[in-house]
Amino acid sequence: MTLDAWLTIAILAATFVALLATRVPPVTIFLGALTLSVTLGLAPLDRSLAGFSNSGVLTIGALFAVAAGMYSTGAVSLLSDKLIGRPKSILAAQLRILPPIAFGSAFLNNTPLVAMMIPVIRDLCRSTGLSKAMLYIPLSFASILGGMCTLIGTATNLIIAGLVIDAIASGSGGSAGLREIRMFDPSLVAVPAALLGLALMIMASRWLLRDSDRGGASVKSSRRFGAEFAIPDGSPLAGQTLGASGFAKPVGFELVGIVREDGSDVPITSDTRLAIGDVLRVSTDLETLADLWTMNGLAPFKTLHPMESKRHDHQLVEVVISPQSLAVGRKVAEFPHADSPYRVTLVALCRNEQPIPGRLDDVSIEVGDVAVLEVDESFFFVNRDESNFSLVKVVPGFEIKRWDKAVIATVITTAMITTAAFGWLTMLNAAMLAAGAMLLTGCMTLGIAARSIDYSTLGVLAAAIGLAAAVTQSGLAADIADLLNRLGGGDPHVALAVIFIGRVVMANLITNTASAVFIFPIALSIADQLGVNFMPFAVALMTGTVGATIIPASYQTNLMVYGPGDYTVTDFVKMGVPLTIVVGLVTVLLAPVVFPFVA
Repeated sequence: MTLDAWLTIAILAATFVALLATRVPPVTIFLGALTLSVTLGLAPLDRSLAGFSNSGVLTIGALFAVAAGMYSTGAVSLLSDKLIGRPKSILAAQLRILPPIAFGSAFLNNTPLVAMMIPVIRDLCRSTGLSKAMLYIPLSFASILGGMCTLIGTATNLIIAGLVIDAIASGSGGSAGLREIRMFDPSLVAVPAALLGLALMIMASRWLLRDSDRGGASVKSSRRFGAEFAIPDGSPLAGQTLGASGFAKPVGFELVGIVREDGSDVPITSDTRLAIGDVLRVSTDLETLADLWTMNGLAPFKTLHPMESKRHDHQLVEVVISPQSLAVGRKVAEFPHADSPYRVTLVALCRNEQPIPGRLDDVSIEVGDVAVLEVDESFFFVNRDESNFSLVKVVPGFEIKRWDKAVIATVITTAMITTAAFGWLTMLNAAMLAAGAMLLTGCMTLGIAARSIDYSTLGVLAAAIGLAAAVTQSGLAADIADLLNRLGGGDPHVALAVIFIGRVVMANLITNTASAVFIFPIALSIADQLGVNFMPFAVALMTGTVGATIIPASYQTNLMVYGPGDYTVTDFVKMGVPLTIVVGLVTVLLAPVVFPFVA
């Protein structure tokens, strides 16, 4: 091997070790590795920096914004409530999430599917207490398994089919019996492999994926608040039982009581049905309180002074009552005062770290009480002298959904997927138009769009593409190709296994699609030399996509769940290696049966 090839190996090895053994952010490690590659001149500068203008990277950035539009309107929540509901166990959640994602990924681009499911799983884990670590990696892997099942399931399959057509036109691989690959040709092998892969993830995730709460998980405060939420007119919760709505066995809060509109108390049982005008009294921590505040169908009961702005423009603030506050000594029921400059809604109260007993209306405000208020922008202007509150702290990360825009956001996203699936527009073009439409129709604001983009993920993707150029330009890729040719030998089954393994190895050194392009001529050459049918090798190239599950940087959906799941590279290795082995065994054993080597 050349010196450049050895230097490339050293950089890749150092990158891998840094990802495994340090807590340095992945984007920092990858950008550092790319910097070394550029400094050593392992690839032309334009190739090294091509990832930062790569259409796939830009597409993912646009899809983050589209997903934010779906989330900020509540469209994703409405769809997930119907499809997923509120599973009470990890097994139930996986059974409801993974098969539909795998099926959808067989016909639709898996990147937008995963992008839209990330906030759904986050909210599900918040409200049910389920482990996010056991859902995010399976989500990504299920989308990869589904994508390899049809010709249109992933761009890699389409590229392989296109390479076959080019080979037929050029007359290469004459002894390999080439023919065009049809829509469901890979399904005959990939579907059984995907089903076994899903079963493996569901059974083994409890042992291979542990929620170790590595620093990224939020730390819940011991402070408890007393809050009252009403069931307003038009609430989808009206008519539901406490069991169906998730209030019978709540996570993170306690349902203290239910008061009917006529003032009577309602027994708290799983079969109790909620009605318009009901007031739910809860004891909760701050994070769960914010979740309840954003729930479709609930509204804070006590409005101290009406606000003219829309609720989706409001935010939560935590305040401490100061000695100078005009509210001290007055009951909550006495508000609003005509001379009060504040436009606020009282969401919850806390005294001495505990909820105040009884109804909020009967509480007399004292110095040092902690209140959670729903406010609009005018609050911060009125309170600029901080005379009424000794502390004001915004509760970040929670926003009221724009439920009235949910249908519009769903139509926009459906149009995006449809135009891309039928090839009317590229995925990048469709995603950019969809993001623009979300902004123009008010489904999200520019601020929401900007905050939705995970720049760290995009940085890792762009840097990984630059490193892939170093692998090719340094001659390392050619050296690996020579090795695979020698290992293939004269047995077609051994050669098929070598091609699958080579595809997996290369998928973790260069991009998934690039590895398929790289291995294709080697596979065609081996099939031609052995005089056997090329179809088993073509299928192995397609199912070899599963190898991209081992290292996060190998596949875009892995990088998308890396941060939200608070994972390390080891988590992907532990689940990705056995999954790849299962799919590899099915491919090597089944592909020659479905597509015999000798016709």
